[in-house]
Amino acid sequence: MERIRSFISIDIDDQSLLTKIIGVQESLSGLGAYIKFVEPENIHMTLKFLGEISIVLVEKIKEVLGQIDFEPFVMRIEGLGAFPNIRRPRVIWLGVTEGALKIVEIQRFLENRLVKLGFRRERGEFIPHITIGRVKGGNYERLRKRMIELKDITIGDFLVKSVRLKKSTLTSKGPIYETLYEKHASE
Repeated sequence: MERIRSFISIDIDDQSLLTKIIGVQESLSGLGAYIKFVEPENIHMTLKFLGEISIVLVEKIKEVLGQIDFEPFVMRIEGLGAFPNIRRPRVIWLGVTEGALKIVEIQRFLENRLVKLGFRRERGEFIPHITIGRVKGGNYERLRKRMIELKDITIGDFLVKSVRLKKSTLTSKGPIYETLYEKHASE
């Protein structure tokens, strides 16, 4: 049976915000650390990583997404940080201030429905963030310093109008994402 690698996301497809995010990525490069940056067309907020799932399950997940009820809302992309922390950065992210509670509400709704389909509940609290790069090694000193300088950066506001189920195909050049289903906000 065919299986697909997939996740549920809010895609960032506002060109002016993407340009600012690329600028942040550029300001973090060339500082002695090797970072694999997320390609501009792949920048998104993951609400739930689903892993390798069957086509049958895809249809059930589409039904769950169809049950989300939300009106368009503003998400402010603001703040830069890292997991597990800036001292030992592995994943570099941009945070969300305005709209974060709405995102958590949508994520909790999904989480509660997906558990019934056999998915594991996420451990720990969901923190809305947009991954922009993964640190693969190198010297972190200059990177840490730059990240501290950028920790309060404001990228801008984004109107969230949909949640998407995405297929991720891994290639040697990086992942290729394809939208399988899109749930639009109620207007």
